[in-house]
Amino acid sequence: MEKTKVIQDVESQFEMFQILNEEGEIVNEEAMPELSDEELKELMSRMVYTRIWDQRAISLNRQGRLGFYAPVAGQEASMLGSQFALEKQDWILPGYRDIPQIVYHGISLEQAFLWSRGHLKGGQMPEGVNVMMPQIIIGAQITQTAGVAMGLKRRSDNAVAITYTGDGGASQGDFYEGINFAGAYNVPAIFVVQNNRFAISVPVEKQSAAKTIAQKSVAAGIHGVQVDGMDILAVYAVTKEARERGLAGNGPTLIETMTYRYGPHTMAGDDPTRYRTSELDDEWEKKDPLVRFRKFLEGKNLWSEEDENKVVEQAKEDIKDAIKKADGAPKQKVTDLIDIMHEELPHNLKEQMEEYKEKESK
Repeated sequence: MEKTKVIQDVESQFEMFQILNEEGEIVNEEAMPELSDEELKELMSRMVYTRIWDQRAISLNRQGRLGFYAPVAGQEASMLGSQFALEKQDWILPGYRDIPQIVYHGISLEQAFLWSRGHLKGGQMPEGVNVMMPQIIIGAQITQTAGVAMGLKRRSDNAVAITYTGDGGASQGDFYEGINFAGAYNVPAIFVVQNNRFAISVPVEKQSAAKTIAQKSVAAGIHGVQVDGMDILAVYAVTKEARERGLAGNGPTLIETMTYRYGPHTMAGDDPTRYRTSELDDEWEKKDPLVRFRKFLEGKNLWSEEDENKVVEQAKEDIKDAIKKADGAPKQKVTDLIDIMHEELPHNLKEQMEEYKEKESK
């Protein structure tokens, strides 16, 4: 049965928002955000830095020097463009892939590496850095964000809560509960769904009959927008608008960024060649957010090969230093884990604590 006209009318409202096309040309002059030349260069620097970081992290993982790692190449514009629209007082509730956003929000590379290794210090966020520990349970951060945003509203803080998930996360029950709660209580929340088309391995078309994820905002009574997630200026613009909407008391926003993850879902054995074609990979490589933005900046004489090489070398040096510091972190003990689980240990854990203390002292 064909879709009803009502559904077609809804879907027609969610055409993809874009500012730069694949050639780095402005196609939506009116939507250009007010960013200085230095801010434009900073956006490019962050994307180049993150691409190098991603490459090195994959290499470190293969060497056994990192634990869990979820590659980010291809999603830099979606991640960094949205974070750039935030202020220090805003809260980020990341998924496990969203490490670049929280590093640029204030945590160190060293801590990011410790988190990847499962070290307890990796989850101990610095005072004054408003980020939660990356969520491993897919979609769980959505309901948490609704709660954090409610707290910000009740305290009249001039801040929003933003969270990230993928298209697979948008198929979880927590996603629907979270955006519905946020809409019902009109809280300052931003929900970013990075639609990289395959979740872990299931095509988005098999996850939902909806043409877009953005249109799911209608049922929750909140604002929704679909944006070209390979266009960092477009992502920045819609996130900035969403933040202003939340602070003005006009409720949450659901942002669907259309993007593509070039690597595997994680380094834990995923093989994307089993569910993606080389033709599709080639199609999306032509949309590479770094290539697109580089062309734009070069056209404005704001970026050069020398600029890029400086960022690449800085990234390599920083990563080398951070992994060395992470290597020097105290080895984790079983008693450390038991100690941080509860403010006051229950009887059974007290017994285990004594047992392990005795073993560790030998």
